[in-house]
Amino acid sequence: MPKEIYLDNSATTKPYEEVVSEMVKMLTKNYGNPSSLHKKGIDAEREIKKSRETIAKALNIKTNELFFTSGGTEANNIAIRGVALANKRRGNHLITSVIEHPSVLNTFAYLEKEGFNVSYIKVDKNGIIDLEQLKQEIREDTILVSIMHVNNEVGSIQPIKEVRQMIDFRKSQAILHVDAIQSFGKIIFTPKELGVDLLSISAHKLHGPKGVGALFVRKGILIEPIIYGGSQELNMRSGTENVPGIVGFGKAVELTFADLPNIIAKMNKLKDNLRKGIVEKIENAFVNGQADSQSAPHILNISFPGIRAEVLLHALESEGIFVSTGAACSSNKPSPSHVLSEMGIDSKCIEGAIRFSVSSFNSEEDIEHCIQQLPVIVKQLKKYVRR
Repeated sequence: MPKEIYLDNSATTKPYEEVVSEMVKMLTKNYGNPSSLHKKGIDAEREIKKSRETIAKALNIKTNELFFTSGGTEANNIAIRGVALANKRRGNHLITSVIEHPSVLNTFAYLEKEGFNVSYIKVDKNGIIDLEQLKQEIREDTILVSIMHVNNEVGSIQPIKEVRQMIDFRKSQAILHVDAIQSFGKIIFTPKELGVDLLSISAHKLHGPKGVGALFVRKGILIEPIIYGGSQELNMRSGTENVPGIVGFGKAVELTFADLPNIIAKMNKLKDNLRKGIVEKIENAFVNGQADSQSAPHILNISFPGIRAEVLLHALESEGIFVSTGAACSSNKPSPSHVLSEMGIDSKCIEGAIRFSVSSFNSEEDIEHCIQQLPVIVKQLKKYVRR
């Protein structure tokens, strides 16, 4: 069996051992319902409070501005639909970009069917939004602008501060939502620093559990819940809390932010070494987007023209190397990447695009092994294609 080298950390990350231990404890010992009035319930509620405080501290926000969800998708849905529904009397114009995650794009598509008008901001060859178009699109009836912080396929970092400045320059009352699912724990920032009103994050992108996320809602923002039931999460998100998941989320944030600058530096070095090795050893391989300080430290998207990405993915898998062809939520669909298409990448290059995404769990030896194996595999596949 070849050594397992996991380079699909944008899809999900392996949980910290401490996260798993905390979750097991919550499942086997501290398993009470946090809404119960007895000790078991009070103990569970206390653990949720601790996690909320840990994550709020990492974001430098108030604890009553953070709401737990079932993941990033739900956080994005609550933010976008919740703001649109609560503010529709003020206007029905919404703005987003063409390269957002499906959980954002599909939510806007739903709102269009409900009568809202949506403007989609284009991007350049590096996957960066057109600020001039944004300036032109902001109208008197614009109630929401939703732009992701880091793109999940190519790692482009959007100029969120400039987006805020543009909204203010236009004297707009539009609310700014940011999908920070790929940037939380990868880039040092706070919502206040970026000028953000709502911000979505997810646990399993930074070595926490799947099935839990959170939404920051700045105090004073008018928003409606999209799930109704009990009064959990201050009525923002009803339903019995996922206590083990929330506790695991808090532990993952605690461990990540205790050493974040070093984690970022390590990921940057691993990504840069991988990029250099691939480009130097494989003819015609090229990076989609930027791979410098203008991109996230963990994502590297490279095209291998003439090779089908799915074939290359499985060939790498046979050597114990795990990568992806794009967003995990839609990578099993045959349609080409909408992100690369909007960046103007040639269709044949899109067909051969692979996303490598590192984490602090990876080592320099992992990267070196990948660099050694990849040229051999690519050469073999190109021979097969020629036949």
